[in-house]
Amino acid sequence: MLPETVAREIIASHQQRPRNRGELAGEPFATLENQGCGDRVTVWARLEGDTIADLHFEGKGCAISQSSASMMTVTLKGRTLAEAQALAASFRQMVMGEAAPDAVLGDLQALNGVSRLHARRKCALLPWNALKGLLESAPDRQTPPAHPPVSHDS
Repeated sequence: MLPETVAREIIASHQQRPRNRGELAGEPFATLENQGCGDRVTVWARLEGDTIADLHFEGKGCAISQSSASMMTVTLKGRTLAEAQALAASFRQMVMGEAAPDAVLGDLQALNGVSRLHARRKCALLPWNALKGLLESAPDRQTPPAHPPVSHDS
């Protein structure tokens, strides 16, 4: 578990200087809004096979939702879908107060304190729920090859 001052610094850093912020042009996306507080997050993902090759977000809202989105993109970029699902499950359990923070979560452990703030749980989970919806709705989860296959038939 991270000391509280370190956790606050990590959250502030991701809120003030979000990583992977901005649209991924041409890639599928999902948008979710927290009706309770007005937080809004859009998540874009580029998959290559079963790997999250790139992950971006755009949004507005509180420090919790925006830093969670930023940390999520950093943590999941380059991971397989199975790894991403496992990390998402571990993060969800931590935020819901069902499990202690796991070192595998890295900077995401900074959001552990949210588990004591029931109204803020939705804020922390908003980008993760958007990504989950996006991945579940992806028709084939496959990215077409960059170049068409070369035919050797002449």
